[in-house]
Amino acid sequence: MMKNLLAGLIILLCFTLLFSCKKSNPITPTVTNAALYFPPVSGTEWQTVAPASLGWDTTALNNLYPYLLSKDTKAFIILKNGKIVTEKYFGTFTADSLWYWASAGKTMTGFLVGIAQQEKLLNINDISSKYLGIGWTSEPLAKENLITIKNQLTMTTGLDDGVADADCTLPGCLIYKVDAGTRWAYHNAAYTLIDDVIANAAKVPFATYFQQKIRDVIGMNGAWVKTPNSNNVYYSNARSMARFGLLMLNKGTWDKTVILSDSNYFHSETNTSQNLNLSYGFLTWLNGKASSMLPQSQVVFPVSIIPNAPADLFAALGKNDQKVYVVPSQNLVVIRMGNTAGGVSLAGDDFDNTLWGMLKAIIKY
Repeated sequence: MMKNLLAGLIILLCFTLLFSCKKSNPITPTVTNAALYFPPVSGTEWQTVAPASLGWDTTALNNLYPYLLSKDTKAFIILKNGKIVTEKYFGTFTADSLWYWASAGKTMTGFLVGIAQQEKLLNINDISSKYLGIGWTSEPLAKENLITIKNQLTMTTGLDDGVADADCTLPGCLIYKVDAGTRWAYHNAAYTLIDDVIANAAKVPFATYFQQKIRDVIGMNGAWVKTPNSNNVYYSNARSMARFGLLMLNKGTWDKTVILSDSNYFHSETNTSQNLNLSYGFLTWLNGKASSMLPQSQVVFPVSIIPNAPADLFAALGKNDQKVYVVPSQNLVVIRMGNTAGGVSLAGDDFDNTLWGMLKAIIKY
């Protein structure tokens, strides 16, 4: 782990040197006003659009596929205005194959919290103990009562992420480090317990509430699967991942069905949520910020997470390079599923930046 972390720090330092000159000349988003297309909730129908008709470089696009294959990609989809521009599957993986989202599922959980707040089942400023019970950590009560749902959403609980098992949700594993809100640290255990917050607030199982409020409404397939270390991991096909990306692109509305009407919450999820890691919203990664932090590190890097990508990109990112990229200025959703592409972190790795350098040549944004 330490070896990978050091490699990640080196890569980001290289990015800092390579791209710091771009800070004075950032990418200016080009606003796209085209109406979004939404595929039917049931069935396999999904309209397509030819890349050449968009003015994209088809030669560069065809050159992208061998790169994706070399990086052990299983599925890759690009949506423009909701329509499929390209959909590729590699090896034995097909449109029906299921794959894990890893931490990319965090963004869905964050979105679901917004729905629960909209329905007045909870308030993100509530202390977490209201839904998890007193003693859900091993902290002194006064310190535990500083932790709110918002702290869980923003990775600022103050709990120690350096314990032997950072996925362990037992009170003995949830140890005081600093006061909530004073330190950003990517901590799976604190995030995982949001599932219980939602379930206890809604008085139905977390997976049931998700299915009722998101999955079935937008036509996704898949399910949450509990792992031995208590993580709740979502599995689905690639198009389901694309459906969620399209929902996020349209700010919580699926076609004419408003799923999340709280625009203030959606804005908070997809914009800087605290002043510690500018590149993090509510369980969502943000591009185009002046600085960024990475999992398992307290270093603040003076560089955005993906310098080659449009500044307004936000993303759900998971272990082994599971990607849901959303670019509002371009009406783009880009999906990648697969094994590790060789990156060393969840965000800001060389694969992200190389991929978006290639996409820049294709899309000409």
